[in-house]
Amino acid sequence: MVKDAKLKSWFITPAVAVTGLMLLGSLVMAAAGIGERLAWLGAALASAPLPALVARTMVAPTARTSEYLPLHLLAIVVGLVLAGRTMYRDFVTSWELYQNFVDALVAAFYVSTGSAPALVAIAAAVIFLVYVFWYSRFGRYPDARLDVGGKLPEFELSDLDGNVVKSTDFKGAPAVLLFYRGNWCPFCMAQLDELVERYQEMEKLGIAVYLISPQPDGATKALSERHGVGFHYLSDRGNKAAEKLEIAVKNGVPLGIPGDYPADTVMPTVIVTSANGTILYSDQTDNYRVRPEPDIFLALLRRAGAVRA
Repeated sequence: MVKDAKLKSWFITPAVAVTGLMLLGSLVMAAAGIGERLAWLGAALASAPLPALVARTMVAPTARTSEYLPLHLLAIVVGLVLAGRTMYRDFVTSWELYQNFVDALVAAFYVSTGSAPALVAIAAAVIFLVYVFWYSRFGRYPDARLDVGGKLPEFELSDLDGNVVKSTDFKGAPAVLLFYRGNWCPFCMAQLDELVERYQEMEKLGIAVYLISPQPDGATKALSERHGVGFHYLSDRGNKAAEKLEIAVKNGVPLGIPGDYPADTVMPTVIVTSANGTILYSDQTDNYRVRPEPDIFLALLRRAGAVRA
């Protein structure tokens, strides 16, 4: 089923910006000594995971992360504990004064300055949980048409010269098909770089690699020139092939991404076929941060005897 990610396209850029401001503001408050310093440092720690993750993928791209990012979640928990200390203390004090839960809670939130770091930490934690458990996921189920043992469905693409390339043209050699979102996606670029590093190995084994994206031809051409290897860089104009395979994502490009990218994109998908077009491996990840290692499908190709000796 083709997904519509309009809400998600509006989420990530503001989420990173807001948590980044929360991080900076908390550090400034801690440095200025406004309120309890340790509480503001806790708020900073709770705000840091999302901006830190995005910054890391930009500076040192990685093709994959763990699904739930446990270290980031741990940082948030520690931050919440530190930021909530003063609010808890003030609530206990208010309870002693009011002996009424509602009045004590109101006092802790609106009278005490100790509640501010906790509120920042809670807001940052909610944003990060939304990122991990909603934004990162496509909500897709494996498509039976891409099941191992089946034949690759027929679809059409175009090469950098505008020539039509049919999926039936992939027969004659074992092939790795990688549907990637575009040059704007650091996870996709890191995944492609992994394949480039294995280019000579795959060439010796007779494996053809097809890199497929709905992005503009200019972006794809720039990518091919940067890599300088004999991969097949193909364009899925209008996302038609992705729609046929039901791996298209409408409005999937995040708000604010620079470049002339169309709004629609594709779910990262790896398909490995034998020389006769039989599907040997299919990774239909439900999380754009979780992707297969090249060793997995290269070992499978060797084991299946689908490569040159």
